[in-house]
Amino acid sequence: MIDVRPLDGLGAFQNEWLNARHHFSFAGYHDPARMGFGALRVWNDDTIAPGTGFDPHPHREMEIITYVREGAITHRDSLGNEGRTAAGDIQVMHAGTGIVHAEHNRETEPTRLFQIWIRPDRARVAPGWATRRFPRGGIAVLADGREQRDESALPLYADAAFAAGTLEIGATHIVTPGPGRVVYLVASRGTLAINGVAVPERAGVAMAGEKRLEIKATSAAELVYVDARE
Repeated sequence: MIDVRPLDGLGAFQNEWLNARHHFSFAGYHDPARMGFGALRVWNDDTIAPGTGFDPHPHREMEIITYVREGAITHRDSLGNEGRTAAGDIQVMHAGTGIVHAEHNRETEPTRLFQIWIRPDRARVAPGWATRRFPRGGIAVLADGREQRDESALPLYADAAFAAGTLEIGATHIVTPGPGRVVYLVASRGTLAINGVAVPERAGVAMAGEKRLEIKATSAAELVYVDARE
């Protein structure tokens, strides 16, 4: 199954500082057919105006990945962590037994990011936060909680991997999901073809039951995906 979900078919929210698209049910957007995908629960496509952001609020028992597409986001939390994550990099927050955090755009330009929530495999872990800069170019695993995890990636308390990167026009990237796994991918910039199925810019693609996924850039593209248990 390769199910393409165009941008105009996603949930939407907009106010004076936030323009958001919801790939799955979230806040005021509810679609019983889109309550998540495997262990993946939330995928929000957010644009945050300069000098604004999310004030302190709590989370529990969730792995939360923030991938910055443009601009930067500044994080502060109840553990005393503070840091700035710039475009192309990620931050991972383990909500665990409970954490309060704030995310603000302190830049002079809009910040565009994906916020992704994955259900953890371990309950009541100690909360935590980390960010890391990664090399540019190609596709890389940036966060990983699988049994055979990539040691260069930030850790997750979930049986899932988060990967992102760029492809030049005509270049391909192969993903081979194992049994009982699903992949959700977003073409954050440019266009793709996955096993010959066209994927427009900023569309989400839900994939299950596929042994091999050939992802080809039909224009210069940036892609982001999660490989998770069903």
